[in-house]
Amino acid sequence: MSKSNKPPSILELYPEETREAAALLRQAVPLMVRHDIPPNPVHYALWYTYSRGNEPELNQRLDKTLSNFDSFPPEIAVKLFREYIIRGELEEARSGQQQVIELVDDIEGSIATSVMGSRNYQASLEQGLAALQEPVIDDLPNVLIELQENTQQMQNQQEKFLHRLRAAQEEIKHLRSQLDRAHLAATLDSLTQVFNRHAFNRLLEQTLSQGHEGVALIMLDIDHFKEFNDQYGHPLGDRVLQHVGQLMRNLLPTNAMAARYGGEEFCIILRECTSNTQAHAFADRLRLKIQSLRIKVRSTDQILDSVTASFGYSLAKAGDDIESLITRADDALYEAKRNGRNQVHPSAPEPALSA
Repeated sequence: MSKSNKPPSILELYPEETREAAALLRQAVPLMVRHDIPPNPVHYALWYTYSRGNEPELNQRLDKTLSNFDSFPPEIAVKLFREYIIRGELEEARSGQQQVIELVDDIEGSIATSVMGSRNYQASLEQGLAALQEPVIDDLPNVLIELQENTQQMQNQQEKFLHRLRAAQEEIKHLRSQLDRAHLAATLDSLTQVFNRHAFNRLLEQTLSQGHEGVALIMLDIDHFKEFNDQYGHPLGDRVLQHVGQLMRNLLPTNAMAARYGGEEFCIILRECTSNTQAHAFADRLRLKIQSLRIKVRSTDQILDSVTASFGYSLAKAGDDIESLITRADDALYEAKRNGRNQVHPSAPEPALSA
């Protein structure tokens, strides 16, 4: 398939700038509220696309669904999401699967040919040996010629098989590279190159399932980010987010994971963190690194502003799930903001039970 026929990716489907995307959401959300449609990513994607109006067939099916049902059936939502939103990804996955099937079939055919050649060669050798054991060999030259031809044929088949095997190894490397890229696209935030929220939730759940001891969650929020965007524009705001993401990646200790939780808010999962002191020290080190960022005009190096962030953290304890741990860390983050921002705040200790 030529490159021009390749279905667009999710990001290519939605090229809108931030302001245009916000305007479309302002159209989509009232539609969802009017029809009592639950606010989840699948529904947001469908009604965002509905508001854009570039998928008339989808719009017709959505309108028809609303006219036929009192509520918006989740199974229909998922079906439409697959058909109109992630169809490119599904087609690419099916294409990759078909490539693997064809590759395996091709290797299987090459192996079968090689095995058949080996059997024929074995039979030829057995016939030649039987002829050599005869007391009088009238046809010795022809026997030797036939053995030589079969030997050469066997050698050619083996060389072809080895060549095909090497080509198959290259194809496998290519397919593996495609899968790696698809995996990264599904787990990384494209702007900051740290994990996205979906991957963060999954990783935190896996971490807690392996034990709560030594697990700490840090949440941070860039201070006054909305005002920064309003004053300098979203492209410069995106650069700030990118720099913060890079700082986190550079400072992360072994076995730690960073994620963009949403907007200007980030999360860090620390492992082998056994005390508030250890979590606080790491968070404060990152806070100081962020504080040292200077926003400059690229053409003149003129300094426009500096950046600060507020931090909250909590150590996991027995019985914690994702929600309880995030809630405590988020409450601590709120306290850091309420107390003046640009600081690190621990989660509040549990109240002691009276006798």
